[in-house]
Amino acid sequence: MARKYFGTDGVRGRVGDMPITPDFVMRLGYAAGVILTRNQTAVAGRPTVLIGKDTRISGYMLEAALEAGFAAAGVDVMLAGPMPTPAIAYLTRALRLAAGVVISASHNPYEDNGIKFFSASGNKLPDAVELEIEAMLDKPMACVDSSRLGRAKRLDDARGRYIEFCKSTFPNELDLHGTKIVVDCAHGAAYHIAPDVFHELGAEVIAIGNKPNGFNINDQVGATAPAALVEAVKAHQANIGIALDGDADRLIVVDAAGRVFNGDELLYIMVRDRMQVRPIDGAVGTLMTNMALEVAFKKMGIGFVRANVGDRYVLEALQERGWEVGGEGSGHMLCLDKHTTGDGIISALQILSALKRSGKSLSELTADIVMYPQSLVNVRVPADFDWKNHQPLHAEKRVVEEELGDSGRVLIRASGTEPLIRVMVEAQDADVAEKMSKKLAATIPQE
Repeated sequence: MARKYFGTDGVRGRVGDMPITPDFVMRLGYAAGVILTRNQTAVAGRPTVLIGKDTRISGYMLEAALEAGFAAAGVDVMLAGPMPTPAIAYLTRALRLAAGVVISASHNPYEDNGIKFFSASGNKLPDAVELEIEAMLDKPMACVDSSRLGRAKRLDDARGRYIEFCKSTFPNELDLHGTKIVVDCAHGAAYHIAPDVFHELGAEVIAIGNKPNGFNINDQVGATAPAALVEAVKAHQANIGIALDGDADRLIVVDAAGRVFNGDELLYIMVRDRMQVRPIDGAVGTLMTNMALEVAFKKMGIGFVRANVGDRYVLEALQERGWEVGGEGSGHMLCLDKHTTGDGIISALQILSALKRSGKSLSELTADIVMYPQSLVNVRVPADFDWKNHQPLHAEKRVVEEELGDSGRVLIRASGTEPLIRVMVEAQDADVAEKMSKKLAATIPQE
């Protein structure tokens, strides 16, 4: 059964257009309140959900709409204010709440926003539960009796609780004294959290992207725009730079020379570091993960599997196998021995602990792998474009695959959050990969 509203990371879209409108979000809050709390019992007679958000101006409006929907379903609400997505997952679990909700469009511009949910265990909702919420949305919205309406209150210590949790994932025997770090918060949800985490562990911290105004989230800063971080690392002669995205579940790292390390390289560093401490069985990547990791992990004697693109699918693959570490090239990293969901700050702490433990640089830790060149072209398409049955695209794909043979691969997929078709070609030669990805993209009708 196809999902109508939920994508790979909750419900997302342009503010003011369906489904990111006040009336729909209120109905979504009501539907989610009914479904997520149906088996919950609370001492006070009502279950409680936690709502957090990033720094977009639309967060105020959507927070109020969600609060009204939950209250109509007889659900109490705790409001955490601007907090990273993984913070809401942690606090939901730590406070034994019925569910957590985040108002964020992650790395998208401020004109977009979205709603994503966490279960009581701090995990993203399974597809089946999202389908149940969608089915509830098709029914008329009701309202419980006045005596059962939900209440709302602020969670005043959310920031401090989460900072301490992040610090607890860093080895007790290590610290960050003598390390100068530039932290780019993307003018997003971690602006008042990430710098303090690294500072309290001993680092000298220079913060950028830490002055949100409601409109500048992800604007030329953060994990999707690392040029600002590269410039700041060089200007301050820092040892390392850390960039998060708008909701702080994504990580990109820059070394002292200004070289950018993506999620594939960070996953390799995490796996390599864990293997120095204790054996692990395997790691999970995605369909987009560079072939170099497959080769490297095979040499290390550990398993490697590819999940569909999206950190929810990486998580599912890890849980199925009982493994701990996985990630995407975009910087969504999962360390299930530390947290139930992807967390940019905690992932950064794992990279820093690997550097401290080894005494090596990022370049030295990744010297054993040579990445295959990848060329990715994003094509914005009409919302109703059926790429799976677009014959010119698939005819050209067959030609490219025949030409590549065993020296590369082609991956075509639709974005789960935007009207985009992503065309990726991986080859041993960068020019070949770029040429072929552009040839494929040229067969797709643009919006």
